[in-house]
Amino acid sequence: MSTAELNGIKLNLISWINQLSDKDVISFLDGLRLSRAKEDWWNELSDAQQKQILLGIKDADKGKLISSKSFWEKLKNA
Repeated sequence: MSTAELNGIKLNLISWINQLSDKDVISFLDGLRLSRAKEDWWNELSDAQQKQILLGIKDADKGKLISSKSFWEKLKNA
């Protein structure tokens, strides 16, 4: 991926984050920002966050998936 492509992605992320109103998503993103790459981030997640991730993995294993487009539409309208 070129530097120009990366910069375009960054700008898109900034724009998307700026439009967010869901406090949970904002807190999650801030947690990602503050996390340290050397530590296991899983242990930093709350029990509720761990449960949600594990449920998502189970759903995916069962083929219970939605398209990326559908996901982003739901998130955009949240």
